[in-house]
Amino acid sequence: MADLDDLRVRFARALENTRSGSGGPDPAPYADDLLRRWQEPQRRYHTLAHLTAVLDHVDVLETYADDPDVVRLAAWFHDAVYLPDRSENEDRSARLAERALPEAGVPPQRTAEVARLVRLTTTHAPGADDRDGQVLCDADLAILAAPPAAYAAYTAAVREEYGFVPSDAFREGRSAILRQLLDLPRLFRTPYGEREWEATARHNLASELEMLSL
Repeated sequence: MADLDDLRVRFARALENTRSGSGGPDPAPYADDLLRRWQEPQRRYHTLAHLTAVLDHVDVLETYADDPDVVRLAAWFHDAVYLPDRSENEDRSARLAERALPEAGVPPQRTAEVARLVRLTTTHAPGADDRDGQVLCDADLAILAAPPAAYAAYTAAVREEYGFVPSDAFREGRSAILRQLLDLPRLFRTPYGEREWEATARHNLASELEMLSL
């Protein structure tokens, strides 16, 4: 069960650290709107548990980021708009950030960076010099390196989110995604991610692909 009060504190801290100067609107309404979105009934994997995990992983990786609090705000917004049957979730989430953050006191340059990072989670392909993008993408993909039971729960939750897709079509689509991931030269771009998560993630992906082909 997610700790809503702790999440509110974490959001308020990240927001305060990205504002220009002191003061600004109360963070609580913005946090509550995002928390409500992350608890929508169509979600099975993209839930508060996923948000919390991504924020925790950003904390682990923050030394690699140029602006860790911008990355944290991007984590809050990256799946804030999520409908499993829609393909433009990342762009709609980025546009939500572009509307909400200036009103909350975040300056234009940092708002634009949050939105860019949110859109980057469409491809998870940050550039070699994109330190903030590398941290967000690694934090978002860290679930791929979960222990066996947690990885199985993740794949089951993803299948539930796509419950409207027939089994054969889901198996084909999911297999294609897994092959694309396995074909990447690196899943994780930060030194920590490559060292701690890469091998386990590849094992999990290959094992899932094998099961889907049975």
